Amino acid sequence: MSGRLLSTIDQRTRLAGHNRLALLLFRLGGRQRFGVNVFKVQEVIKRPRIWPLPSRHPQLVGVADVRGRTLPVLDLGRAIGHPEAQTENAGYLVVTEFNRTVQGFLVAAVDRIVNIAVEDVLPPPDVGLGSTQLTAVTRHQNELIQIIDVEKVLADVNGATITVSADLVASATKRGSGGAHVLVVDDSRVARNQIQGVLSQLGLECTLMPDGRQALRHLKDLADRGEKPSDRYQVVISDIEMPDMDGYTLTTEIRRDPRLSDLFVILHTSLSGIFNNAMVARVGADRFVPKYTPDELAATVLERVHALGMAA
Repeated sequence: MSGRLLSTIDQRTRLAGHNRLALLLFRLGGRQRFGVNVFKVQEVIKRPRIWPLPSRHPQLVGVADVRGRTLPVLDLGRAIGHPEAQTENAGYLVVTEFNRTVQGFLVAAVDRIVNIAVEDVLPPPDVGLGSTQLTAVTRHQNELIQIIDVEKVLADVNGATITVSADLVASATKRGSGGAHVLVVDDSRVARNQIQGVLSQLGLECTLMPDGRQALRHLKDLADRGEKPSDRYQVVISDIEMPDMDGYTLTTEIRRDPRLSDLFVILHTSLSGIFNNAMVARVGADRFVPKYTPDELAATVLERVHALGMAA
């Protein structure tokens, strides 16, 4: 199982920038299938021995020794409130790497990897419940697939840090922001809120959008109305892996349109360790900032704002 999955993941990583999304499908108990982007998956193994921890978070089962590394193990079914999840029956560990951390998620069963056109990946339905652990939904062979926002699951356990260092805040205050405005594009609600929290500490305004296609349409609408998008937005911060249109494609489309091509684009991704830097250069992004270090993101944005001479 593990070897076949890793081989398939290696093949799927070549899909980046082609508006395709590769999902690892699994179950948490019952018939419902869930998915996670394979770019975040290192391997899938049978459930190892897990050592419990004292005073642990309810969603943290314990730690496991995986290839000489001690990894935190989270109960994914419990984390998303899946009614049919049973920790004792979770037979597989999905080892993931994102946000510069490695952790394992317990799941009941692993099915396969499927390739989905991103236009068929939709935001989760808004049912008025506020926070959700889903980042998107899609269909495969007429079956609903729920795509889990593992960034939010991890943030719920670890706590999301958005505090910018005093030196950077002081620099932003001293030199001013000049009314700089940032467009933030990310399908994860927790990521959008984290970025907004960082920008607000710098005195910067921001507009939040959940996918690349919506952002591109917005920018083109501004240009159609005679407004120069780079006058409205001094920085565009975009996630890479998003439904409907990924960050690679968004950046490519921005560079193709002469009315948008001078926008300053930062690609901001949780894909740590398997990220293709050559792809960033190929699509014409200005910077790459891996998630999630508030100071690194803040420093990159301030560098751009101050380079524009927007400070007082």
